[in-house]
Amino acid sequence: MIKQFLKITLGLLFIASIYQSANGQANNIDALLSELPDVEFTKILTPEGFIAAYELRVKQPIDHNDPTKGHFFQRAFLSHRSINVPTVMVTEGYTATRNRINELTELVNGNQIIIEHRYFGKSRPDTLDYNYLTIPQLTTDLHHINSLLKQIYIGKWLATGRSKGGATTLFYRNLYPNDVDVSVNYVGPINKTFEEQRIYHFLDTVGTLECRANIESFQRYLLKNRKHILPLLEAYNLGAKATFNYFTLAEAFELAVLEYPFSFWQYGYSCDDIPKKPATYFEAVSYFLSISDIRFFSDESINRLASHYYQSANEMGYYAFETTKFNKLIKELPTDHNVHAAFTPNKMSAPFDDTYLNQINAWLPEHGDKIIHIYGTLDTWSASAVPPSDKVDALWFFMNGKHHANALISTMTPKEKAKLVSALERWLDISIE
Repeated sequence: MIKQFLKITLGLLFIASIYQSANGQANNIDALLSELPDVEFTKILTPEGFIAAYELRVKQPIDHNDPTKGHFFQRAFLSHRSINVPTVMVTEGYTATRNRINELTELVNGNQIIIEHRYFGKSRPDTLDYNYLTIPQLTTDLHHINSLLKQIYIGKWLATGRSKGGATTLFYRNLYPNDVDVSVNYVGPINKTFEEQRIYHFLDTVGTLECRANIESFQRYLLKNRKHILPLLEAYNLGAKATFNYFTLAEAFELAVLEYPFSFWQYGYSCDDIPKKPATYFEAVSYFLSISDIRFFSDESINRLASHYYQSANEMGYYAFETTKFNKLIKELPTDHNVHAAFTPNKMSAPFDDTYLNQINAWLPEHGDKIIHIYGTLDTWSASAVPPSDKVDALWFFMNGKHHANALISTMTPKEKAKLVSALERWLDISIE
C-alpha cells in the first residue's frame, strides 16, 4: 500500500515538474519576445507538441528604403518549442488566417513562424500604394522578421512555402542567401516572361491525347450552348451572391471555360469524369462549376486577389488564355490576342519589370544550393518549375501523378522521402527520426 502511494506521489511530482518546466519555458519566451523591438504579440492556442504559440504583429516600413513614408503591421504566427531546435519560416504568398503546423516543421521537430504576405489579409497599410509591393520590399519584410527572431532562436533556419509562397521562398533566398540554411519550395512557379509560354506546351502535352480532346470538346459544348448555360449560371449566382462588375457574367463564363483545362490539371481531376454527352445542361453546369467556378472571376475574388494580380502583372509573370481555337465561339472576350489572367486592381496599368525574374532564373542553376523543389507531374504550374541543375547541391522531386495540392513530403514514396531526409540531415547537421 505504501509502495503504491509512493508511486502515485512520484508520478504526480513528475507530471508537476514537466508542467512547471513547460510553463517556465513559456514565460521565458514571453520575456524574450517582450524585449524585441517592432513586435507585439498575443498568446493563442498552443498546438500539440509545442510549449507556446503567439500571434505576432511586426512593424514594417511601407518603404524599406525610406521609413519616413509610414509603416504597417505584418501578421505572423509563432509556435515555440525551444530556442535550440531548427526554426521554420513559412513564407505565405497570400493571406495567413490561422496557425497551422507545416509537415516540414514536424519532420525537423522545430519551431515555426508563419508570415502573412505584405498587402494581404491584415498585413496592409491603410492605403495600398502598389509601388511598394515589390520583390525587394516583400523579401526585406522577411529579412526583418528573421533578424528579430534570430535574437531568440539560435538553431538552424529553414524557409518554406507553397505555390506563390514557394516562389516567395525562392526570391527570399536569392536576395538574402544567408538568412536561412535550407529552403523547401513546394510547387512554386518561377516564370520567365510576362506571359509564360511553357504553360501552353504543358496543356498541349499533359495526359493522354484522348483526355485532352475530351477537355476541349467539353469547352466547345459549353460555348455552343451558352443560351442554355448562362441562365443556369445566373440562377447559381443568385445563391452565391457574387457580383460581376469587373467582368460581366457573360465574360466570366467565357473566362471560366478557358480556365477549365488549367484548373483541371492543376488539381488532378479525373479524365473519366468529363461529361462526353451530358444528359442535361444542369449536369454539365454542375460538373463545370466543380472545377472552374465562375465566382473565381467575380468582384469579390478579384478584389481578394488584387495584390497577387498586381505582382503577377508587374514582376512575377503569369499565364494567359489562348482564344484562337475558340474564336468563332467566343462572343465577349477579345480574340485577336491571348487574354492575360493577371486582373490588376481597377484594371490599372502595371508595366512589367523582369529584373528579378531574370536574376533568379540565372541564380538558381548556378548558386541555388541547399534547396529542395517539390512538384507534381500533373500540376499545370509544373510547367514553370525550376529546371534541375547539376551545378548545385539541391534536390528536385517531380512526383508522378501528383498535383498542386498533394505534392507533399507525406505523399512521397519511401525512396523519395529517404532521399529528402538524408539531404536535410546533411545540410542541417541534425538527426531526423
